[in-house]
Amino acid sequence: MSNPNDKKWEPPVAPTIGKKKKRKGPEAATKLPRITPTKACLLKQLRLERCKDWLLVEEEFLTSISNKKNESTTMEDGGLSQYEAEIRKVDNLRGMPMTVGTLEEIVDDQHAIVSISGSNYYVLIFSFVDKEQLELGCSVLLHDRHHHIIGVLQDDTDPMVSVMKVDKAPTETYADIGGLESQIQEIKEAVEYPLSHPEIYDEIGIKPPKGVILYGVPGTGKTLLAKAVANQTSATFLRVVGSELIQKYAGEGPKLVRELFRVANENAPSIVFIDEVDAIGTKRYDSDSSGTKEIQRTMLELLTQLDGFDSSADVKVIMATNRIETLDPALIRPGRIDRKIEFPFPDFKTKKMIFEIHTNRMSLAGDVDIGELISAKDEMSGADVKAICTEAGLLALRDRRMKVCQDDFIQAKENVQYRKDKGLFNRFYL
Repeated sequence: MSNPNDKKWEPPVAPTIGKKKKRKGPEAATKLPRITPTKACLLKQLRLERCKDWLLVEEEFLTSISNKKNESTTMEDGGLSQYEAEIRKVDNLRGMPMTVGTLEEIVDDQHAIVSISGSNYYVLIFSFVDKEQLELGCSVLLHDRHHHIIGVLQDDTDPMVSVMKVDKAPTETYADIGGLESQIQEIKEAVEYPLSHPEIYDEIGIKPPKGVILYGVPGTGKTLLAKAVANQTSATFLRVVGSELIQKYAGEGPKLVRELFRVANENAPSIVFIDEVDAIGTKRYDSDSSGTKEIQRTMLELLTQLDGFDSSADVKVIMATNRIETLDPALIRPGRIDRKIEFPFPDFKTKKMIFEIHTNRMSLAGDVDIGELISAKDEMSGADVKAICTEAGLLALRDRRMKVCQDDFIQAKENVQYRKDKGLFNRFYL
């Protein structure tokens, strides 16, 4: 029989940390209370005197603390004050370098479970960590060896998203693009004007497009045009390659997509440029591969984010691909991607403009004839033209000449065309 004096088992008290609380900044912590009534009276005078007494006590307390810091010195740590010595001990406990993890669960006031790259760890929470800032799912700083929690990241933005953000506006402008007048006009109507003059669409009574997809053969200026739009609108430019959204562990790819669009909304007006979107946007099919399923989950999260924000918002999406026929129809349907802009091979006039742009700063000899270089019927993209100009300059430097002649351009064109044909041969026949 059990002893009646024995205490009954009671479950442990639930920890108070880890629950979402209202964050108060330093201004809210030191804010004086509101004094009522507002009219001049004896009650208002008494309350103001009470606030004055509280401020005087606070000033005396801070003064006494600063005096103690200055007076208490110890020779054990090389003449450092006691405050500095304690700070150094805390820095030694933190360890360097630190890793970043995600807080998954709070076990008690001293222990928690964190995840690092898909693996979970049962770790300690150091005493100097501000537990009021700990929330489930927040990013925490971990010790480099034992993975103990040693701090909280104030900005919960994913570090990979911060890398994608281009701090400085691209230097490319529309003047750096040869030809493509119709493509420039279409992207202005879909991206630039909604960000710079949104009232035009309100007066007409239509909603601007949510996103634009640029497709065409490689080297025709898709990425260059996206950079020129970002420069013209002075918007926050977030550039990401489709392969960067494919992560190793399940759930990290969709999380990265959510963080990307959240940062875009916080830094609006902004442009999200997803290059090589066919890496995650291919047509869906049944597969037993875990990697294929993760790629499809990432694309589904991208579809959800495209449906989530309003078309009138200051966030525009630009996608680029060389293989639009492989994309899923749900990704490029109207309502998500409203404009499809094709980039074909440049014609004679466009190739001449591209040659003039790249040869503008080159020292050319008098016998250089651009018309002869572009009169052939070879399929030549803008990137090929740039490669020919660079190759011609290298050939001139090889012969110790300061000017580029016609023979250099002819030889450079043959070299570039040979390498291009050789690459196509290896691609289709090897």
